[in-house]
Amino acid sequence: GRYRFDRYRKPNEGAVTPRFVWPEGCDREDVKRILQGVFLARDLINTSAAHMGPEDLADVARSVAKEFGAKIVVTTGEELLTKNFPMIHAVGRASARPPCLIDVTWGKPSAPKVTLVGKGVCFDTGGLNLKLGDFMLLMKKDMGGGANVLGLASIIMARKLNLRLRVLIPAVENSVAGDAFRPGDVLTSRKGLSVEIGNTDAEGRLILADALTLGDEEAPELMIDMATLTAAARVALGPDLPAFYCDDDEFADHVSRAAASVADPMWRMPLWKPYASNLSSEIADVNNFSAGPFAGSVNAALFLQKFVGAAKVWAHIDLFAWNPTTRPGRPHGGETQVIRAVYEVLKDRYG
Repeated sequence: GRYRFDRYRKPNEGAVTPRFVWPEGCDREDVKRILQGVFLARDLINTSAAHMGPEDLADVARSVAKEFGAKIVVTTGEELLTKNFPMIHAVGRASARPPCLIDVTWGKPSAPKVTLVGKGVCFDTGGLNLKLGDFMLLMKKDMGGGANVLGLASIIMARKLNLRLRVLIPAVENSVAGDAFRPGDVLTSRKGLSVEIGNTDAEGRLILADALTLGDEEAPELMIDMATLTAAARVALGPDLPAFYCDDDEFADHVSRAAASVADPMWRMPLWKPYASNLSSEIADVNNFSAGPFAGSVNAALFLQKFVGAAKVWAHIDLFAWNPTTRPGRPHGGETQVIRAVYEVLKDRYG
């Protein structure tokens, strides 16, 4: 509730801010860790895209990694092709700011592997399927999944949970230029699946697919991706309730209980297999977009699931990462969603 984003304006010195009283039995240090993670993510989302491009996001990840003694590797530009991340490269190549893949690892190699993947589209014009102006206005927040993942990672590392953490953030700007990828193009993914481009504005799932494939290659015990992925999820559930997909009932139940206990809600949605045909292509293994008006968020989740196979448990969270209005404790602007709930689950499992 005391959060303020004053990067672009003078602080309001006379503003009345709330004074909080610690309840008895509260773990103050843990609350402070969570607060720092929440503020980090909010700051990233609220920052103008002019100052939060792929390399800027990578610089923040470097700072977080340095703070907690984590290892970081950033693969940038043409190197994405040589290291086999073709879809990340294709989505970001039209921007003057090169795309990159941020890869952070922390913790004992022998500990249970937990991988967090966050969509890092630092600005989304829609590409050649250009968004209308009103729909482009908030697209600085299209890296909200990556911001939430970094915020959660900072909490995990500060708490020193007993796990081997990996954070993967494909960071791009989806721009319009002569070398932009086109509707009708066929891209070959890191996994080897060919993807027909039905819509260049369904770019988030493309970059996530390459990152999920990389994370899946080491068969983690748990892999969770977070993304501001579909308007369909907002139509179905509104801005406050992220859509949660997971085909492991035990893990899904654990998440649901944790979400209720810390007032960090999400709603489980079905990975409805019959809808997979919505993503069929006559010339490639899969299309990145379903042209029909139905089940857009489900279709996106089913697309991502094609790039996961070895992870013991995988979950996908389609979130908004934004407060349209100011409410107690939730000021207008960039917002963390689900990370407090997921942190509760990880504490229970690896605390």
